Amino acid sequence: MSKAPALLLHRDDPDKPPLVGHVKVTREDWLNVARDILISEGVGQVKVLGIAERLDVSRSSFYWYFKSREDLLSQLLEDWNATNTGIMIRHTELPAKTITGALNNFFRCVVDPEGFNPQLDFAVREWARRDGSVRRVIDRADAARQDAITKMFERYGYDPAEADIRARVLYYQQIGYYALDLAETLEERLTRVEGYLYCFTGVLPTAEEVADFRSFSRSVDLT
Repeated sequence: MSKAPALLLHRDDPDKPPLVGHVKVTREDWLNVARDILISEGVGQVKVLGIAERLDVSRSSFYWYFKSREDLLSQLLEDWNATNTGIMIRHTELPAKTITGALNNFFRCVVDPEGFNPQLDFAVREWARRDGSVRRVIDRADAARQDAITKMFERYGYDPAEADIRARVLYYQQIGYYALDLAETLEERLTRVEGYLYCFTGVLPTAEEVADFRSFSRSVDLT
């Protein structure tokens, strides 16, 4: 019986067909599967043999890219920080004419499936409950995210103390929203866009800003 072809998984897109054939498995393939396992099963199940079996390759190929399981976990954590934290910070720095427009930019990163990944964020936070070094990485990431949001408010004229409080409220609300795992449809959420923008900024958004955000959200919604 011939051996089944290797399957290379696509990051965060289970609907895409896998690449089929005897093709070389890359470092990114190992990280993709490790990330999937981290999210679905927890860090304890991120094991070299298990990943190799999912990729249908020899475990020895792992050592082309990683020194050890600990090295894989370290690179997985770096990848999380570069993506989730990096994405959020970049969205706070996008140009906008108003603070409500800037906040719309921020919200885009959390509604776009290619943006901030809340499931990955909470998988890493759960990992941190068992590893103090990971907890310290998360603490630095949270501080960097909050600092970026604070600077966003400051650029639109908020004094530092108020900008700090508004940044904390916004960030904690967003993280908490996903922690609650609310069964809220996109359309339900979009009915509150104007209120959210006003609540977080103290400024009424324009009708165009609200309409633009609703249009963007519907364009990327995969439900």
